[in-house]
Amino acid sequence: MKKLLIINASVRKERSYSRMLTQLFMDNWTSRYPEDRFTLREIGLEVVPAIDEKWIAGAFLKPKDRNTENQTALQFSNELVQELKENDIYVIGTPMYNWSIPSGLKSYIDQVMRINETWKFRSGKPDGDYQGLLENKKLYILSSRGDTGYGEYEKNEHMNFQTRYLQFVFGMMGVKDVTSISLDNEEFGGEIFEKSKQEIFEAISAIG
Repeated sequence: MKKLLIINASVRKERSYSRMLTQLFMDNWTSRYPEDRFTLREIGLEVVPAIDEKWIAGAFLKPKDRNTENQTALQFSNELVQELKENDIYVIGTPMYNWSIPSGLKSYIDQVMRINETWKFRSGKPDGDYQGLLENKKLYILSSRGDTGYGEYEKNEHMNFQTRYLQFVFGMMGVKDVTSISLDNEEFGGEIFEKSKQEIFEAISAIG
């Protein structure tokens, strides 16, 4: 039995196409693997606290050296990190906002990029040699974008700070098996968007 973590980052609800993609993913996956279990993490409609000085102070202490204030500051972060460790497959549904990711998703990443929890310095010293600690994980990035041309070798590839950033940052945490599926042309609507939807829906339906 696999455990899957679904992360929804859109600030929209009914009109969110990235949520439509994650729901399609879950429906498709459940039809193939009914025994597998999902955990849902909402970071678009619910506020993810930004890290602060107390958080940083606690995160860089060894657990045995943390006082009550340090432990309190890291409580939510610990919950998120534990989710990542317990689940086998991550599915992130995210729109592209200003060529990047929503602020809630950035706050989430700040909460889970934890030294000696999801990554570490391989030598134990800050020498630029990083080792990810999330092993044997799979990540699906299901993104929605208003325009097109952000894929590899396409004209706007250099402007894609959405999926490329997510691939990089999760890779730093040890997640190397990453599949990105992007629904483009949302702003255009009409036939071109319907064609994009059909292609992406077929791609998601083929997963598994």
